[in-house]
Amino acid sequence: MNHNLPLPEIRARYLKLYSGAVNDVLRFDYKRHCALPACYAPLERGMKIAGVAFTIKGAPDITTDGEMEARARMLEELPTDSVIAWDCTGDTVTAHWGEVMTMAAMRAGCRGAIVNGIRDTDAILEQKFPVFHQYRTNVGMLGRFRMYYWQKPVRIGEITVHPGDFLFGDIDGVICVPKDLIVDVLLKAEGILIREVGIREMVESGLKPTEVVAKGGYF
Repeated sequence: MNHNLPLPEIRARYLKLYSGAVNDVLRFDYKRHCALPACYAPLERGMKIAGVAFTIKGAPDITTDGEMEARARMLEELPTDSVIAWDCTGDTVTAHWGEVMTMAAMRAGCRGAIVNGIRDTDAILEQKFPVFHQYRTNVGMLGRFRMYYWQKPVRIGEITVHPGDFLFGDIDGVICVPKDLIVDVLLKAEGILIREVGIREMVESGLKPTEVVAKGGYF
């Protein structure tokens, strides 16, 4: 990342934002569409994710040779303040994330996961680990799905996620911020929050919507 801010500070400041503001900056200022599919929802209301993308590619596959060893190596390579982004090749059957992987990821300093399917839901919730998912199931991966590689670009919906991009998500969805725009988008999104304080004050004061717009506000 090309910036002068330490990653923990970047994370902390993004976590004070909301995804709509980040989306608006990317859409209007940079003409970028960076929203992951709307089907990814937080496991629990209030969960937010913010961190550097650690990408994984996998697909339905009945072979099992070396699968556990690959998972172990992947987990050992997780960097601090990362967010795992799984390209599951459209799988709708298996759970790609569960209790023990959550435990290992948290020990590595990982800050969340974006994945199609999960299981061990209660155990994940007890660990307060942010997960954005499409569905829950009791069907495990082994013999049904396998990882092919990690830390290469992956495609999730319409978005290509590169290792080192920044992933930010809240109840309204997940945004992938390109690595070269992480700090610029942060600063501009913070500016939106400041401007919105003034807009709310204008509305609360009784100004008509047209008057608010005339004064530079928006709805």
